[in-house]
Amino acid sequence: MDMPPLAGKIAALSLGAVPVSYALNHVSTLSHPLGVALMSALILGLLFLAIYSLSRGEIYYDPLYAVFAVFAFTSVVDLLIALQEDGYLMGFMEFYTKEGDPYLRTSHGIFICYWDGIVHYLLYLAMAGAIRRRMRYRNLGLYWLGSFVMSILVFLPGNILGKYSSEIRPAFFLTIPYLLVPCVAGLSVFNQSRVPTCCNPNVVQEEQTRSLLQRPVDLALVIYLILAGLFTLFRGLVVLDCPTDACFVYIYQYEPYLRDPVAYPKVQMLVYMFYVLPFYGLATYALMFPGCSWLPDWALVFAGAIGQAQFSHMGASMHLRTPFTYRVPEDAWTCFFIYNLLYALGPHLLAFRCLLWPSFFLRLPPNPPALHEKQH
Repeated sequence: MDMPPLAGKIAALSLGAVPVSYALNHVSTLSHPLGVALMSALILGLLFLAIYSLSRGEIYYDPLYAVFAVFAFTSVVDLLIALQEDGYLMGFMEFYTKEGDPYLRTSHGIFICYWDGIVHYLLYLAMAGAIRRRMRYRNLGLYWLGSFVMSILVFLPGNILGKYSSEIRPAFFLTIPYLLVPCVAGLSVFNQSRVPTCCNPNVVQEEQTRSLLQRPVDLALVIYLILAGLFTLFRGLVVLDCPTDACFVYIYQYEPYLRDPVAYPKVQMLVYMFYVLPFYGLATYALMFPGCSWLPDWALVFAGAIGQAQFSHMGASMHLRTPFTYRVPEDAWTCFFIYNLLYALGPHLLAFRCLLWPSFFLRLPPNPPALHEKQH
């Protein structure tokens, strides 16, 4: 997969979030939640107009260019919030975390801001650069789509169900358009043409006739998916207050963060159980039986989703903003990091395998009808 160059124009425009945030932090009218919401909406509207006037050709070619440009700006804002909450910056986004989205001050909120400000930011620049140069960005778009959807599926319900539900401010409703973005962007990304593969039909047929035991990489991935699926089910039962001794020991000695009343870890484990667990079952099937052409795309989507989720979950489990009672005990750090890193790494290896050797998942064209000899 060729990596497209980054969009310099979008990068320069997004860095305007730094002086804008600093200036707004010193405006006294932003001490009211409604003022924060209205000012945020006004800035995003002006930003969209500026992008439209500067990049009409790119927007006409692909409307997602405007979406990526606006989100690149908000990614810089999120990075400023994370750095400020960790004490590396001062005087930038205090007004917003106090009167706009106070749940961004939680450990989970800080780490989704780090992910958005670094990983999503680079993806936005790469995808905008691809649009500008009329290049494909389907694989990058699928990874971003999974990551973006996962952050929404956990963060928004966690805000409503957790202990910060009483602190929902008008700025929270600015996130409602975020629910529409995955629908529109997902359709656009999935409708893009795939990168053509150079697999010979004979090679594809030979690959698809090999059994699972003759494909050691796939066999290892199947074993991983089965174990990861069992672990996913186990953690889902843990947050559902399963009364078994194993669940009790795990939640108190290995991952006490799952008991945190902020609700993010509980929602995360339930999302894993109801969405990721079925995917693991389907992916296991696709690795055993040839011709499942849907797997490469969805492997990328779930790799992005689980990468974002595990980064936020692991970081929040150790962060100082998490009460000491709910942090991972020091004597469990090694086990905690090993199984959570493996849980994050596996889907990426699956996606890498699907992109590198796609022949097993290709559908063979139907055999041409036999040619009959002419009757004399």
